Amino acid sequence: MFSLTVRDHIMIAHSLPHPSFGPAQQLHGATLVAEVTWHRDGLNDQGVVFDIGAAQELLGEVLDGLRYRNLDDHPAFSATFSTTEAIARHIAEEIRSAMPTSEFSAIEVLLRENPDAWVRYRIDL
Repeated sequence: MFSLTVRDHIMIAHSLPHPSFGPAQQLHGATLVAEVTWHRDGLNDQGVVFDIGAAQELLGEVLDGLRYRNLDDHPAFSATFSTTEAIARHIAEEIRSAMPTSEFSAIEVLLRENPDAWVRYRIDL
């Protein structure tokens, strides 16, 4: 099994309006580090998992839809809280829909809220 991971970050604003979120119920900002990993059993004809430049560009394009946005106003989160878990799932689904995935076995998003806390979401293909 081979994998390729690229990383970028976004700055967002959001609120989590439920008592279980404590002070995060209020509008606040967050800087999230997103790592996307493509998994595949073998290498492609060029001997790579996926072109690193193309992977970085694709991740940047997906993150641009979230970058500097208030996720309270983002349509992808209108029916759910914009938790780190929901954001990771959104990024993974956007990556999957933006490219052919038949050569890959999985796409995984690791989203870090800070150096000591992160969420991982995986789509098996």
